[in-house]
Amino acid sequence: KAPSLASQALRQSLCDLALRCPVMSIRLRELIRNVRACKTQADERGCIHKECAAIRTAFKDENNELRHRNVAKLLFIHMLGYPTHWGQMECLKLIAGNKFLEKRIGYLGLMILLDERQEVLMLVENSLKNDLQSSNQYIAGLACCAIGNISSAEICRDLSPEVEKLMVGSNPFVSKKAALCSIRILRKCPELVDTFVDRVGTLLGSRNHAVLLTSLKLMREMCCVEPPMVEQLRRHTSTLIAALKNLVLSGYAPEHDVHGIVDPFLQVEILRMLRILGRGHAETSDQMNDILAQVATNTESAKNAGNAILYECVLTIMAIEVESGLRVLAINILGRFLINRDNNIRYVALNTLHKVVGQDSQAVQRHRNTIVDCLKDNDSSIRQRALELVYALVNEANVKVLVKELLAYLMACDVEFKDELTQRICHVVEKYSTDKEWHVDTIIQTLSVSTSFASEETVCSMIALITSTPELQAYATHKLYMQLAQKTMQPVLLQLSVWCVGEYGETLIGTVPAGIDTAEYTVPDPSDVVELLAGVMRSPVADMVTKEYTLNAMMKLTTRFAGTAALPLIHKQLAVYSASMSLELQQRSVEYTSLLRLDNIRAGVLERMPAFAKKERTPAVQASFSAGDDESSRAALGSTPSAPPTEVAAAAQPPPAQEIDLLSDILGTSAPTPPPTATAAAQPAAPPPGAGGMDSMLMDLLGSGPAPTPAPAPPAMDAMSAMMGGPAMALGGAPAAPGGFAPFTAFNKHGLLVTFSCSKDAASPSVTAIEAIFTNSLPVPIGALNFQVAVPKYMKLQMSPASGNVVPPNNSGKVTQLFKVANSMHGQKPVLVRTKIDFNASGQAFSETGQVDSFPAGL
Repeated sequence: KAPSLASQALRQSLCDLALRCPVMSIRLRELIRNVRACKTQADERGCIHKECAAIRTAFKDENNELRHRNVAKLLFIHMLGYPTHWGQMECLKLIAGNKFLEKRIGYLGLMILLDERQEVLMLVENSLKNDLQSSNQYIAGLACCAIGNISSAEICRDLSPEVEKLMVGSNPFVSKKAALCSIRILRKCPELVDTFVDRVGTLLGSRNHAVLLTSLKLMREMCCVEPPMVEQLRRHTSTLIAALKNLVLSGYAPEHDVHGIVDPFLQVEILRMLRILGRGHAETSDQMNDILAQVATNTESAKNAGNAILYECVLTIMAIEVESGLRVLAINILGRFLINRDNNIRYVALNTLHKVVGQDSQAVQRHRNTIVDCLKDNDSSIRQRALELVYALVNEANVKVLVKELLAYLMACDVEFKDELTQRICHVVEKYSTDKEWHVDTIIQTLSVSTSFASEETVCSMIALITSTPELQAYATHKLYMQLAQKTMQPVLLQLSVWCVGEYGETLIGTVPAGIDTAEYTVPDPSDVVELLAGVMRSPVADMVTKEYTLNAMMKLTTRFAGTAALPLIHKQLAVYSASMSLELQQRSVEYTSLLRLDNIRAGVLERMPAFAKKERTPAVQASFSAGDDESSRAALGSTPSAPPTEVAAAAQPPPAQEIDLLSDILGTSAPTPPPTATAAAQPAAPPPGAGGMDSMLMDLLGSGPAPTPAPAPPAMDAMSAMMGGPAMALGGAPAAPGGFAPFTAFNKHGLLVTFSCSKDAASPSVTAIEAIFTNSLPVPIGALNFQVAVPKYMKLQMSPASGNVVPPNNSGKVTQLFKVANSMHGQKPVLVRTKIDFNASGQAFSETGQVDSFPAGL
């Protein structure tokens, strides 16, 4: 039945009325309640989309009365991660209003929904200026907060005069906000720092603690933005000292009391500022001595507020120029921190002691027992920091005591830390030990605990010690043989034992040396020694390098055990590996078997090795690879190629052609010739015409001539070469003297100036020696300097270690680092390097990368 005309008219009237009625706006708390009631993500999205539609409708209807409520709900929706950019203009409308409630929500939305990159922000600059001039302190404070959070450089520059006026006003509420706002202005416009210098003195004269606190933060920002500004700010030192003294000696102040301490926040900030003003300035530091002593002695350490003040006081004392007694007092405070039950305080104390141990080692040594006790703590982070500190405390006087504690910790520490700790124990024993027998015993004990530790450096160090100390050889050989008899499979210990048994085997069948307990050890039979070595050869755990050492040791024992029943057993074992699947073992077996028939030279070839030069422990030089289309190459100074065959094999057959170290040849250096063996009566035969063909092709490709004939070298080897039975060729070369081209600037930023001084290698035109010179124009040192270089694939790089990692302040010194580059496309492609510089300056860490391609013409 068709509807009547009256019913149609009624329905149309109801629809028109519904469209004209505003959408019901719920409160923010109701929206939060509805969102929390959602059980699924889809329910939440539906709830948010429904509310967003209602908010959009309200914005279109220009509903001014509820605009602040809708913007508040929009902020909540933004916090949930939904897009709200369509409501930014509503924030500007609220800011332009006259009511404080609207402005508060408007500025909050401005700071949350916008950032300094939004062009919309320029529309609010006039409102910000008007609000800064408002007589209502709360409205002016809102404007300062907005400027301090999201203002761009243009807004900071335009509104700086208005903020400067508010800083020196009579209202402390506005002054403190203006001071914080000025920090943002200085970060965006550092050139304006001079305009705020005079205002700092006015702020420091205020009695309001909040104003003092913000003015100190402003002073620190000035020093960071413009380091030379420290000189001008030093005139306020007496004011800061007086303020700190008033805080320390004043009585109870309820409005500033925190656990019985008067305003610890302000005290901490004053101490930080005094640290900046006194660093490197003796006269200013002298003014602080008395007040720092009062803070250190009068501050109660029962609460964290007092501990925070004491910690900052310690940092200030150690950073400025003070007398030694005050430094001892500061370190004693850290010692008290170590016995605190709070793990955070103990960690901070260990970390700080590690930083200051270089300044006053004797004062830190007084707390050695407490530090060692921290190695037994249940917290792994505290154990790790205590380990670092103990490692820094070791010297010749206490090495035995501290190494004993380190060994106890080694047995109980986590598996992932064992190798690192083993390396450190070996290092300190090698560096500080004065008792050679204790040195050997400790290394054996350390390696026995760390079953997976493997280090060629430790092996070389021990071999150098034993070969250079004749009175130690018998003792060390017996001790190491005892480990071999116990079926040790520790790789470093196994290699040391095998090498010493082969080299000094005759001492095993002689008299037991003093210092070895004869109740538990008897002189072994030669056959038992050979059987032990044969067991190593059959062991599936021993690696191939260890088996090569063992084969060498058996060959050496043919002269050490001459005339004993073990000799036929050695011959049998040597012959077994003539058909080995390992080419190296097979070659050694065949050569050694041939040498056994040469009785007239065998004794001379297998005589004891001479004393070896001790290898210095030097960190690897790192080089950075920059991302790009070109591959980069890098070289670490001190890398050693694998050792050639043994000296025994060299006597059994004509010597091979001299291996050419390509990089050494490119860089203008030559590898040393192998030392002459005992049987080298005649000169080695000349290499065949085809020898070294591949090296010649590579050198032609890189633009270098034939390798020069190496000069004779004195008969000296390193420990690794001797263990493998032959010399190892090491990359080396004297650094070229800088000069020849005018120095030029490669980097100049954050007070660090890097200058490159280039020179050509006379022997090879494709090689350029570059000396990087680092200077510091800041009033404070630049530390943790790390310079890295990468080159394209058509170049080769060799870097030497830097002369230091701390650049002195005020251009009073320099740090240098030499590196060489070889350009294989000399004359076709220019010299090009990519650099990465990491350093700390004024308490901030910097990491700068760049490319240097402006080398002088002619390179």
